Amino acid sequence: MARVEEGKPYGWGRLYAAFQVLEGLAVGRTELGEPSQLRETTRTPRNAFLPLLSKMGLHLLIAREKGGRHAEVAEVIVGDITRLIAPERMSKDGLGRDAVAEFRQGYDHQLGLYREKWGDLVV
Repeated sequence: MARVEEGKPYGWGRLYAAFQVLEGLAVGRTELGEPSQLRETTRTPRNAFLPLLSKMGLHLLIAREKGGRHAEVAEVIVGDITRLIAPERMSKDGLGRDAVAEFRQGYDHQLGLYREKWGDLVV
């Protein structure tokens, strides 16, 4: 049996956390961690990630223009995003209860890693 950490929902949760931190670095705040946003992402993962991907370039530019730690962290986060997008089709279907729990575990895990490394920059 596969471990939760190897599943798609867990990986999508980690990916979502990376987008949240990148947005926070760029604009100083983010609503991506709000329960309603998390729910929407688990309803239709692929559709929820498309707008995040389209904003990524702008968020990267803004964070890099700030220089210093913002620029360094943004570089790492974008690298994480590219590694966390699996080379396969992402589901358009909603996640079941177990998959939502796995998504949340991945999300919490990734945010925890970022907070441990860059606490004051993680919004």
